[in-house]
Amino acid sequence: MARKGNATSKGNGQAANLGFEPTLWLAADKLRNNMDAAEYKHVVLGLIFLKYISDAFQEKYNELVAETQQGADPEDPDEYRACNIFWVPKEARWTLLQANAKQPIIGKRIDDAMVAIERDNPALRGVLPKDFARPSLDKQRLGELIDLISSISLGERDNRSKDILGRVYEYFLAKFASAEGKKGGQFYTPHCVVGVLVAMLAPHKGRAYDPCGGSGGMFVQSERFIEEHGGKIGDISIYGQESNATTWRLAKMNLAIRGIDANLGSENADSFHHDLHPDLKADYVLANPPFNSSDWGGERLREDKRWKYGIPPAGNANFAWVQHFIHHLSPTGLAGFVLANGSMSSNTSGEGQIRQAIIQADLVDCMVAMPGQLFYSTQIPVCLWFLARDKRNGRFRDRRGQVLFLDARKLGSMIDRVHRELTEEDIAKIAGTYHAWRGDSISPPPRAGEDQGEGYKDIPGFCKSASLEEIEANGWVLTPGRYVGAEAVEDDGEPFEEKMKRLVTQLHEQQSEAAKLNAAIWANLEDIGYGL
Repeated sequence: MARKGNATSKGNGQAANLGFEPTLWLAADKLRNNMDAAEYKHVVLGLIFLKYISDAFQEKYNELVAETQQGADPEDPDEYRACNIFWVPKEARWTLLQANAKQPIIGKRIDDAMVAIERDNPALRGVLPKDFARPSLDKQRLGELIDLISSISLGERDNRSKDILGRVYEYFLAKFASAEGKKGGQFYTPHCVVGVLVAMLAPHKGRAYDPCGGSGGMFVQSERFIEEHGGKIGDISIYGQESNATTWRLAKMNLAIRGIDANLGSENADSFHHDLHPDLKADYVLANPPFNSSDWGGERLREDKRWKYGIPPAGNANFAWVQHFIHHLSPTGLAGFVLANGSMSSNTSGEGQIRQAIIQADLVDCMVAMPGQLFYSTQIPVCLWFLARDKRNGRFRDRRGQVLFLDARKLGSMIDRVHRELTEEDIAKIAGTYHAWRGDSISPPPRAGEDQGEGYKDIPGFCKSASLEEIEANGWVLTPGRYVGAEAVEDDGEPFEEKMKRLVTQLHEQQSEAAKLNAAIWANLEDIGYGL
């Protein structure tokens, strides 16, 4: 995973912790006027991207100006390309756009800037939005938005301004997903859900793959994990794919603004019908495929070589995705992905037989039941599947023939009326339990709340290590609640016989009081002429 520039992301793992993002979002949202959020996001995110590459360019430009006596040429594109910095031609530089922000032709100037950047940077061709001159976009508000985004950069030489732009971009992605509701869920996976996947898979070396990549959040957080654990970014190679053209462009911009070099293919494409990485065997698969997709074209793929464990039903793509992930796993690969809860127990259209075959092949490593209301696209709870090609995998503990079940439905807290988030402590509890069960050694030593790999114990109501025989006895159902049982209740020391006498007496008293209240209610109704 190569970097463009040296922007780093530090902090507690949450995307928005700079302090001013909510204020910036409110200001940008006010400028939206009556424009739909789905349309407006391309205006805002396109401008933030333009500001990012212009800031990176300007920093290098200033360095070259200071070195002109040593033969440096600040107008030589190769000087920038040699440092993996996008070359920004004169007509596309932010200072020029900001100077013309109040002009009625500002929309055309931005479009021309995007065209010029794509012309001179092949990696960005076909990616940038170029519809700022359209009559429906208020040019006065567009100028005000440019002035607003101009305030983001701190102008420091330690690349912090670029890091801030990256985090603002990520924050805005989340806010637009929330504003768009169900449509937003198509391009954005909640930060905390990605956080669980990344913390449990712990990608550090090899090839990472997401065949339904959305806006690239899996890769952004994988990069952050590697940095926070002292790894080398170049040790991970990124491969991805996205079928939606608009979302594919968002992903390209999101990764570029974070300085992540990824192979997302030369175009958007459907992973089932046009696999852009047909020979890839990944060490890590991270994905959030569309839930219960019924229009995936499965009837045209009945003989596909990927369906090793059974032909998935044409009316639901869940187990097509699962088998696609398995097909792309290396001999020691790990996969973590989100699916609808029905995938754990459904027996319709042959899904139960496919699930059984995957379990019997000893590929299922861990199942996590997640709380509801985490997603912008649906309020239903989802689950996380974790698959392992080799349950030894060079680890300290052999977990062949076993599956870890985690019930995390009680974790998290509501951040507004309809959305829940998992805290960093929640994520550490889930991931730490998994790594303890596997006997993983995570280097450097884990942060507070993480387990180094010793002392795993079943916890009633939360986690249970079950054998394949136990799963067979449960009809090959993978719902964690079937295995973890009820949470242990602390013994209060009161003898059972005494407690029962006390409770029966209490119930009798309550029923007597209820009878008195009922009599009073009927008496009052009779007084006003409504008695029976």
